[in-house]
Amino acid sequence: MVSMKDISAACGVSVATVSKALNDHHDIGEETKAHIRKVAREMGYQPNSIARALKTNKSYNIGVLFVDEARSGLTHDYFSHVLDSFKKKVEEKGYDITFINCSKKGESQMTYLQRCRYRGFDGVIIACVDFYDAEVVELVQSEIPVVTIDHLFHNCTAVISDNVLGMKELLTYIYEQGHRKVAYIHGIVSAVTQSRLSSFYKTAEELGLEVPDEYIKEAAYRDTKMAGKRTEELLDLDDPPTCIVYPDDFSCFGGINVIGERGLRIPEDISVAGYDGIQLARRIEPTLTTIRQDTGSLGAIAAEKLIDLIEKPKTTIVDQTIVSGSLYVGNSVGKI
Repeated sequence: MVSMKDISAACGVSVATVSKALNDHHDIGEETKAHIRKVAREMGYQPNSIARALKTNKSYNIGVLFVDEARSGLTHDYFSHVLDSFKKKVEEKGYDITFINCSKKGESQMTYLQRCRYRGFDGVIIACVDFYDAEVVELVQSEIPVVTIDHLFHNCTAVISDNVLGMKELLTYIYEQGHRKVAYIHGIVSAVTQSRLSSFYKTAEELGLEVPDEYIKEAAYRDTKMAGKRTEELLDLDDPPTCIVYPDDFSCFGGINVIGERGLRIPEDISVAGYDGIQLARRIEPTLTTIRQDTGSLGAIAAEKLIDLIEKPKTTIVDQTIVSGSLYVGNSVGKI
């Protein structure tokens, strides 16, 4: 097995310099660092993770707590892209990720915090969970560095998609297309839902758009069946909307199916809009008008923030970063 001493002899530098190069320290030159790493690769050097953990008091392992209400796991179009971006960024920094077991089988099961301590995670990213769960709150309030995605806790670093601006841009575009009867099927109660719903009402007020109570419905995110049912309720109104905004792109497919079954055409007879900007929504016909969330930036920024909390705890400021999305104009919102 190749050791740091072997690499130091091959490079003509001290073992300490080799260690600094392999651990990306900043007090040696980039050229020297690159040369040492190249030699290490060519010699087939493999760092001993146990030895490194003992020396640095770090596991170089980050926990991922991710449970969406639809139990769609990594098939969740939006969060799978966020987590993929997160994974790439932490791996660049030499960290591995491990998903936290979220099954609740019996009272003997460990809490999220106990699992994190047992695994020795250096930090945890939390996305798409019940943020009001007592175990989640306990983890956030613990000594373990935590970054949340799309939820804001007091004194906890968060990376948040700009749902307020996103909904404002989406509804404003629909209004500019001439729609004055716009319904909104929002997701179940969460910080994301509250931000979008408040922005929907505020934007409608600014535009002078009247929104009857019967135009506001609720369906879980990614629930095509419930979205379809809510669509039926809206279409059955004496004065139905000319455009329906859905909780997300995926649930919108349920509404599109119901509209088709009614013999209605999109956007000639009724318009629809989604939220998230998943790739599938850009491949159907008509293409879906939606807000494309910047999943790449959300994941990468969350990774950078968490690693800063882990590696520079004394100087890293707990803050919140808001990431803007962009309006994707498809063909699903017609002009009136």
